[in-house]
Amino acid sequence: MDKIFADLHIHIGRSNQNHPIKITASRTLNFANIAQECAQRKGIQMAGIIDCASPYVIEDIEEFLKQGEACEIDKGGIIYQNKVCLLLGSEIETSETREDGNKGSAHNLCYFPKLKDIKAFSQEMSHHIRNITLSSQRADISAYQLLDIVEKYHGILIPAHAFTPHKSFYGNCTDRLQKIFREKYDRIPAIELGLSADTELADHISELADKTFLTNSDAHSLPRIGREYNQMQVEDINYQEFLYAIQRKNGRKIVANYGMDPKLGKYHRTYCEDCKKNIVDTLPATTCPDCDSRHITMGVLDRIITIQDEETAKSPKHRPPYIYQIPLTYIPGVGPKVLEKLLKSFQTEMNVLHEVSYDDLVAVVGEKIATNIEKARKGEIRIQAGGGGVYGKITE
Repeated sequence: MDKIFADLHIHIGRSNQNHPIKITASRTLNFANIAQECAQRKGIQMAGIIDCASPYVIEDIEEFLKQGEACEIDKGGIIYQNKVCLLLGSEIETSETREDGNKGSAHNLCYFPKLKDIKAFSQEMSHHIRNITLSSQRADISAYQLLDIVEKYHGILIPAHAFTPHKSFYGNCTDRLQKIFREKYDRIPAIELGLSADTELADHISELADKTFLTNSDAHSLPRIGREYNQMQVEDINYQEFLYAIQRKNGRKIVANYGMDPKLGKYHRTYCEDCKKNIVDTLPATTCPDCDSRHITMGVLDRIITIQDEETAKSPKHRPPYIYQIPLTYIPGVGPKVLEKLLKSFQTEMNVLHEVSYDDLVAVVGEKIATNIEKARKGEIRIQAGGGGVYGKITE
């Protein structure tokens, strides 16, 4: 068995012909650039690209395969330079009805083994989405209905950033996933935690005990790839091994979740939209203690406390460690020039974060920056919590 790094939520900003895919993502994010970034700079061996149902992206993938550096794998996925397996995914926004009758919406990550599968999925979903060429578009169906369509084309469905206040199941649709998927709940193998949550928080909800937790970047630019990632124990890099790992079958599994401290996420604490500040003295916050406004964006921490059914987090035996990992570009002193110097000396970001000794770092970037990197690796950097769509900040 090998241990590999996997980031399973990466967006595409533009197609090769400059068609917009993910409006808020960088123009440099295309299929080929993601493959190169993962293989040559990040050291990511498995990458989930979740805008592959766009017909424009499908055209790019077909052209990418013709160039000869990549090919489809019998067991699913596309292998590039024998270094990285690219998983073909699609992020779909579903329409949910809450218990109070109001509407909510949630994002779902759907992964497929072959290009022909996601092409067929794209064709069917074009009847449910107004503009299939764009990423994360609202479908006129629920996740309960979407699951059957995904499985029809040999795919799996995973709830995306499950706790964020916008576009997630726990954030604005329900207090229990089982209410959404009902008798199909066991067919959901995993959930994505999102940047503002971690294992300790999620394990306050007992219905998640049997689910595998994933930590992914939700990257909207090339540098953001790998800001959160998973370490998997697999025999090879392909779709089948990915499936085994999240299903915890045949000795395959997630052996570690590497994620940012949730305080660095954009929605960790509740934010008052009138006072324009985080509410930090009340937990959970349902109104602003300063202005009594209900015009708030509830934070992930507050939301989980509101809906939890376990006062103390209970992690099942299969749960791997959640390791706080601050991305290199977040660390004080690591700007573009320093990052290039690190990559020139140590090849990939994963090497810098996991393999390189402190003394070797000092030799390349000096004691001050090396100390900051070492503090980040040990979780010793202070953080000011984020909220209301603004990322948390490193204060030391």
